[in-house]
Amino acid sequence: MAIEQTPAGIRVKVSFPYAEAVEKTIAALKTEGFGVLTTIDVKQTIKEKLGKDYRPYVILGACNPPLAHRALTAEPEVGLLLPCNVVVYEEGDGCVVSAMDPTAVTKIIPHPELEAVAREVRAKLERVLQQVAG
Repeated sequence: MAIEQTPAGIRVKVSFPYAEAVEKTIAALKTEGFGVLTTIDVKQTIKEKLGKDYRPYVILGACNPPLAHRALTAEPEVGLLLPCNVVVYEEGDGCVVSAMDPTAVTKIIPHPELEAVAREVRAKLERVLQQVAG
């Protein structure tokens, strides 16, 4: 499956179930040096806070410590835009796995070292999506 560019990120569509998509995404992130710092179960949160049903949807706050350190050293304010969010949600008969486009950060905070880090992070996230899509 091809990686698609969206206004906010990059994504792939997969044909397997949600739980498998989440599991594969977390495993693929690990292979690229990312840990998942936060997991937000949007479906559960909406049900608890609003009493409404929502499709299975998770936000994973992923961090690659060496790259985050480089980015924060270059520009402390970049912390406002970290960690890298990756979302997995049901759509139709499958799921979407979408990652933020870290190169978009450089439009908000232009800095040569951030641009270099953003390119590295994007390449890693593209490999994550390729691994998930198989």
